[in-house]
Amino acid sequence: MGRFREHLAEQRWDDHRYYHHSLINQSLHFVSAVTFVVAYLLVWNYPWLAALLAWGVSMTTRQAGHFFFEPKGYDHVNQATHDYKEEIKVGYNLARKVVLMGLWALSPLPLLIDPSFFGLFVPHANWMEFLKHLGVIWLFLGIGGLLFRTVQLFFIRDVETGLVWATKIITDPFNDMKLYCRAPAQLLRNLLAWRPATRG
Repeated sequence: MGRFREHLAEQRWDDHRYYHHSLINQSLHFVSAVTFVVAYLLVWNYPWLAALLAWGVSMTTRQAGHFFFEPKGYDHVNQATHDYKEEIKVGYNLARKVVLMGLWALSPLPLLIDPSFFGLFVPHANWMEFLKHLGVIWLFLGIGGLLFRTVQLFFIRDVETGLVWATKIITDPFNDMKLYCRAPAQLLRNLLAWRPATRG
């Protein structure tokens, strides 16, 4: 158990030091984490709504922070290139995230083409039923993405690495809330202190 916790702490530390330099990214991760915790509370009674929140708010804010605000150049703090960090990333690096988010973005199309989703649903009669069906699809996409990478890590790394990574992903919202709770206020202070250059 001690080794498992050490491995978990190591994965969390690598994720933080390599992929969370930007204060904007940290702030977006805090928003994402809070929304994920709300989704965790909802999933027991309203799984479709939890999935809509998790993907529609949590994942979009989280991944926007990585794609648009995190620096991609040489990491002088950790003395590592972006390519090196992408290569050693245990979970979903940016290339794998493109595939995952692409599947998420395209997932409503089959439901629009075939409202029964190949016979799995009673065809939706209104937009609320469409959203409920979409939420179910997104729920299984999230579970599938987690299980796929976990099992993949069993083979390309080892079972412990896969289980540690799965544990990290599931508990990340709680860890991120604690880690980045000050980031939004710091970002706001920086924005308020910023003054555009004026011509004399």
